[in-house]
Formats: sequence, structure tokens, C-alpha cells
Amino acid sequence: MNAIPGIADGALPPGVADWLAQGAASYHNTERAEFLLCTAQALAPECLPVYFALYKFYFYKRMLPQAEEVALHALEIAARQGGFSPDWARLDVHSTDWRRVDAPQHFYLFTLKALAFIRLRLGRSEDSHALLAKLQELDPLDTVGASVIRDLAAD
Repeated sequence: MNAIPGIADGALPPGVADWLAQGAASYHNTERAEFLLCTAQALAPECLPVYFALYKFYFYKRMLPQAEEVALHALEIAARQGGFSPDWARLDVHSTDWRRVDAPQHFYLFTLKALAFIRLRLGRSEDSHALLAKLQELDPLDTVGASVIRDLAAD
């Protein structure tokens, strides 16, 4: 399941892929899909792909406060797994090896991009711009595609 940024193949605990697949298949039924995704989260609270699926679900359902909450939690977990501070404002290029695309660091960067987009949609453009500036510092090669959000924020 390498479609999740920064996650190596085989990162899903047994059974979790089924819960995520059922959640995706139930997307049209918001309550059921949310239940299935939250069940996956409860079964695997340290599994980053679950957070990815959950914050994307909330974002696409326009449940932005929930998407923001899940993204913030995902940042904490990715930072703990990667061995660096969860406080993005304290991070710099030396905090960890940000070039590792198969590690929690990349997931952290990708989720930081998602958080910038969520906050932009919430009308918190100053917060979004601060996150995007940090992403430009940590990921100067734009491996997570933050430039797309930066372009949207500039409009």
C-alpha cells in the first residue's frame, strides 16, 4: 500500500486494510464510512495510513474541523515514530532526514501540506502561509507537492 506518502509496503496491521477498504466503499454513506474508518483507527492507533484515510475522508466531506483534528494527531504520531519534535515551528532541515520518502518523516511533510490546505479552506490563510513556508524550508525539492497549495493560497 505505497499510495500513502511516506509509508513502506506492508505497513498495515492485519485486518486494517479491510476496514479501510470498507470505509472507502461506503463513502456515499457518511455515518457508515466514518464508523468504519474510526474503527480502523481504534484497532491500529499508531498506523499512519489510517490517519491519512480519515483526514482525507473528513476533508472531502467538508468536515474541516474534524479533518484538522485528525491531521494534528497524525503529525504527533509521525513525529514520535520518526524521532523528532511534533511542533512543526521548531523543526528545521537538521531535525531529521526529510529526504526519506519511505519513512514517517515524509508522511509528516505530506500531512503538514494537508493541514495547510485544511486551514486555507477554514479561512485561516495566515496559518496556512506559515505552514507552507515551513514546508518550503523542510522540503525545498517539493517532494510532497506543497507548491500546489502555495499556488492556491496565492490566489
